[in-house]
Amino acid sequence: MTLLITVFAAVIVTVLWYIRKDDNMKLGILIFMYWGASIMWLVDALFEYAELGAAYFSPALEDMVNDSFLGLSVVVLGLVIWLVRLLILDPRGSVREALKKN
Repeated sequence: MTLLITVFAAVIVTVLWYIRKDDNMKLGILIFMYWGASIMWLVDALFEYAELGAAYFSPALEDMVNDSFLGLSVVVLGLVIWLVRLLILDPRGSVREALKKN
């Protein structure tokens, strides 16, 4: 489940990046984080399949729920890192202007 969730997130962000011609939102860093996580989970799945064999395709419900929570937490952590970076870089200058008003 972790692999599926991160691959879906990576594909969605890649499509959004490709549709938007201007990169004001700096989606590139988010793409690299999600595709990197997807590659990491793919390698993990390959090694787990080599260890378990056919039993890999029939996980317990607890394992699927844990993997889902882990996949969602990886996606959310990637979003948090991207948002913090976006706020620090402030490509549109909106945060800077809001701080000048106060």
